[in-house]
Amino acid sequence: MFISLDNVCFAYPHVKEKALDCFSMTIEKGEVVSILGPSGSGKSTVLRLLAGLEVPIHGTFTIQDKVMFDDKTFIQPEKRGIGMVFQDYALFPHMTVAENILFGLFNLNRSEKKKRLNEVLELVELTEFEKRYPHQLSGGQQQRVAIARAIAPNPSLILLDEPFSNLDAELQLKIRKDLRAILKNAEITSIFVTHDENDALAIADQIIKIDKGKIKHIGRPCDLLGAQPYPYDGMEDQQDQRFFVEV
Repeated sequence: MFISLDNVCFAYPHVKEKALDCFSMTIEKGEVVSILGPSGSGKSTVLRLLAGLEVPIHGTFTIQDKVMFDDKTFIQPEKRGIGMVFQDYALFPHMTVAENILFGLFNLNRSEKKKRLNEVLELVELTEFEKRYPHQLSGGQQQRVAIARAIAPNPSLILLDEPFSNLDAELQLKIRKDLRAILKNAEITSIFVTHDENDALAIADQIIKIDKGKIKHIGRPCDLLGAQPYPYDGMEDQQDQRFFVEV
């Protein structure tokens, strides 16, 4: 497996219940995975732990057999080789599209930076927009810039936090398809969290349904079509066994 989380537990300070309880999953290289769940389910906590923004109580996280954290190890966020696309995109408003994308490419020389910039601009279909500023772009275009900036350093993993929450319903339909194409063409392993089942169905190769810090089901998008909606209960678990791997 390219990415593995094993028995990860986490609790926020002064909170009795665990935000994540014995969370385990595996991901193949190049796979697009959705962590699907309602507000407060723990899905964003997973991203924060993967990114290195929180320290787990227990558990192991490896990328291609390299330990990011375990009971003895904790690799700092900037050394993990993980890209992040934030919910609000977090573009630098005083920088052009090109400058935003180039921001993380400090290890390359000038010609290498230019080559990589052109590659990712072509990938996200923004080759004519490199001199524009974020306020001159649509919401969908801003999202593409954020994705291009995350992809540019060739990370081993990209994390996306509710990638469609700032887009209107009509634009979401188009951007879902575009996002999957971008991620697949970039051949970068990706994890995105969402509360919207339609997002997961449209983009993911694998869907992990989570609630109250625990994985409830793991399956493919075609499997999810037969599953019951939230909230979870014992009856739902029985009904979904034929569609999902119950954990």
